[in-house]
Amino acid sequence: MSIETLTSAVRNIPDFPIPGIQFKDITTLFQSASHLKELSEILYERYKNKGITKVVGIESRGFFMGPAVATRLGAGFVPIRKPGKLPYKVIEETYTKEYGEDIIQIHEDALTKEDVVLLHDDLLATGGTMAAAYNLVKKLGVKKIYINFLIELEELNGMKHFPKDVEVSSVIKF
Repeated sequence: MSIETLTSAVRNIPDFPIPGIQFKDITTLFQSASHLKELSEILYERYKNKGITKVVGIESRGFFMGPAVATRLGAGFVPIRKPGKLPYKVIEETYTKEYGEDIIQIHEDALTKEDVVLLHDDLLATGGTMAAAYNLVKKLGVKKIYINFLIELEELNGMKHFPKDVEVSSVIKF
């Protein structure tokens, strides 16, 4: 299988969730056992020698591949969620998305200064969500952060939000 095969399996949904947005539906990737296996293999190969101790997935589509990759890497999984979803003490970050403002939270004790973190989400568009997640993880004082997306919308230039010394990668680029 190839990146081109995975790319062609992504379904476009026009005007979702609001008019003018071309939504990239990745559920089609997860419905296929071979596509799912290929994604898992690509992510494992990319991060297997990085010393990852925690994979941090962003609600909600970062929860699809995040735990699977964490299991393959022998790492823990930490969720970043919207307000009111985490039961313990949290820290939070407010950010602007392409169609509004939002808040995300993480448990204040989810990560330590010894953790090497892979921050994972499904899509890099304008970068606001991951930039907020990066800021949250950074506040917890981890050793190193890697950032990964399944899909990157290159024309929206979301990469500009991340420091040059942080390795940021995506599997599929549109």
